[in-house]
Amino acid sequence: LAGKLIDFGVAKLNSPHRISPEQRIEQINKTLETLESVPEVGQHPARPPIEATESQEEASSAPVATVTTQRAETAPQKGDVATACVPCALGHFSTSAGLLNEAVRFKKDGITSLEIIDRIAKVLEEQNTLERVDLTPENIRNSPEWERDIAEEALQESRSLRHRLETIKTIEDLEQAAADTAAYYRKLYRTWWQRRFAKLGRVAEPEMSLDEAKKMAAEEAEKEVEKRWQSQAKT
Repeated sequence: LAGKLIDFGVAKLNSPHRISPEQRIEQINKTLETLESVPEVGQHPARPPIEATESQEEASSAPVATVTTQRAETAPQKGDVATACVPCALGHFSTSAGLLNEAVRFKKDGITSLEIIDRIAKVLEEQNTLERVDLTPENIRNSPEWERDIAEEALQESRSLRHRLETIKTIEDLEQAAADTAAYYRKLYRTWWQRRFAKLGRVAEPEMSLDEAKKMAAEEAEKEVEKRWQSQAKT
């Protein structure tokens, strides 16, 4: 500070415009006041506190939103896929056999009889459901190994019956289709149960006679047809 005052005084003395001693003293005093207000090296003037704005106060007082996460639903695993339903195939063929046997009862009315046509339509519906829902390729692939060949055969027989009925022309065709369907139903029923008993390690019952199988198939088919017919009548 003293060095600055000396430099200032010397400069004024050497100035071409000389001033009076009183004016020089007054200028020196003003310079001292100015220099005293300047902060020393390394120091910074304190900043006045910044007042929080109204919007900032509102933001700080606002409740903090809670973020919640939801877990995505777990996709069904491969093991959850339904297996091929050979018992369902038994049900469909049983119903179809019963419907075709009923249709034959109206043969005196001719192949164009509505009783015959309606029952053929129901058989086609049964077999379509079997092929498109119960015996799909995926279901057969996921079925027990001992059941797959039975399911494959049932699928082929269903397609054969459906194509046969779609091109039926005479009462003789209808009678033959009814007989073949009843025969295959018996075969499917016996094969599946014998294979199942063998898989479970049980001794299969003695094979029933043809008349017993026919009687059992007819009874089951009639019950199934009556049940489905009544349910459709209600709707």
